[in-house]
Amino acid sequence: MQKLISSLIIATGFMAAAAHAQVSVQDPWTRATVAQQKATGAFMQLSSPKSVQLVSASSPLTPTVEVHEMAIQGEVMRMRQVQSVQLPAGKTVELKPGGYHIMLMNLKSQVKEGDVVPLTLVFENQDGSRQTLDVKAPVRALNHASQHSGH
Repeated sequence: MQKLISSLIIATGFMAAAAHAQVSVQDPWTRATVAQQKATGAFMQLSSPKSVQLVSASSPLTPTVEVHEMAIQGEVMRMRQVQSVQLPAGKTVELKPGGYHIMLMNLKSQVKEGDVVPLTLVFENQDGSRQTLDVKAPVRALNHASQHSGH
């Protein structure tokens, strides 16, 4: 009987976690690097049935992972770290080359096509609670453009 109660408690915990894990990820990938290159980007499509925001990311590959945006300022394309990326309820937000993306910096070794980069994304709900989501982002060739990026 004690085992049954313990199993029910554990199952209930998993169901609560699954209900809380609302963000879905489609087509995650990371761009390959050349020897000595110290940074690369990770890209994907994110969606959530409730409004949340992507507030940070991490990876065991490097201690320096940031959420970035590329945008034209004046006539110059600039990249900068952002505090968050809004995911409006029911809308897909694309992290893509030339837009929002995850930046992996201070790489110690080359990231090669065929590798898989583990990422942990942190999302914040409107009530301030946070959830994490583990993502495996396969490494694609340097010249790869996202099929959704319009290139």
